[in-house]
Amino acid sequence: MDVQLSNGATIGYLGGTGPAGSALAVRLASVGFPAVIGSRTTERGEQVAAELVARWPSHALPITGGDNRLAARCDVIVLATPWDSAATTVNEVADDIAGKVVITMANALVRVGKEFQPLIPPRGSIAAHVQAAIPRSYVVAAFQHLPANELGNLDHGVDSDVLICSDDPRATAVTMTLVERIAGCRPLNAGLLSNALAIKALTAVLLQLNVRYKTRVAPRFTGIPER
Repeated sequence: MDVQLSNGATIGYLGGTGPAGSALAVRLASVGFPAVIGSRTTERGEQVAAELVARWPSHALPITGGDNRLAARCDVIVLATPWDSAATTVNEVADDIAGKVVITMANALVRVGKEFQPLIPPRGSIAAHVQAAIPRSYVVAAFQHLPANELGNLDHGVDSDVLICSDDPRATAVTMTLVERIAGCRPLNAGLLSNALAIKALTAVLLQLNVRYKTRVAPRFTGIPER
């Protein structure tokens, strides 16, 4: 794996037309990482990309769109599909993303009444399930717990720690570099991919707090020295 995350490194968003993927694309594009919004169809990817650029005209965002295969040709990949289609999506582009960092944002959560509850997918977490599906790629779990509304609003900063899990130290380092470029965010190495299950459960708690207190909760951890 050889990824140089200087300005100009492109990020492809598989299934990037939803709230989470498009929000991260906007934020990272605003700090120098061009985005390719992928979808099952080229038309949908291009439509959402045009809408994002038009929403923030003063930023001249370097965002284009296409299908998932086009997005898979980028330097770094973000998997932003719903959790139940994550493994299927990466399988379809496995050759294109071999040797690349694949950051999954997916959470396997279900709402039961007024409560959010985490589901336990095969292998314990979506991230581990995705890694098993694409063993030639380097999977990272990150960004699952960030509120999409705040992440995609360039009029405001994002105030949150970002927990990062991966079995590959280089993939963790690549993701930490991305997080560091987002003003107000601090990357934290949360260990191996197996810990993604705990982050998913934490995300369910954060969503519950959002509903109860009608706010947007993001985590900050005390006692960790700044790098």
